Amino acid sequence: MTAFLYYPIYLLLFWYKDVLGTLLNFCIAFNRYTASLLSITLLFRTFFKPLKNEYRDGLVLFSILFGIVIKSVLLTITVLLMLIILFIEFMVGLFLLVLPIFLVFLLLGSNRIPI
Repeated sequence: MTAFLYYPIYLLLFWYKDVLGTLLNFCIAFNRYTASLLSITLLFRTFFKPLKNEYRDGLVLFSILFGIVIKSVLLTITVLLMLIILFIEFMVGLFLLVLPIFLVFLLLGSNRIPI
């Protein structure tokens, strides 16, 4: 009979340990995959190198400057995409963190939900 009293504790442990832990592991893996897909580290590593490995006499400076411009645009876009992804992941995590509290208020029949 007393085992029923432990079910809410087990549910909260499952929710905050397993669900949020799995979400965090998924977000870390997804961010690594996205950064690899967008080649962010490669863009940083080759930022000051000439574009297309152009090493002819008159074109080296132009190739370096043009590469910096193109890579700056690409880095700006990829950083903005990563920030949007991080914001969405943060909002999903915050929703999953607060969801049990809202469910308790709904189960108890409270008319006021603190926001």
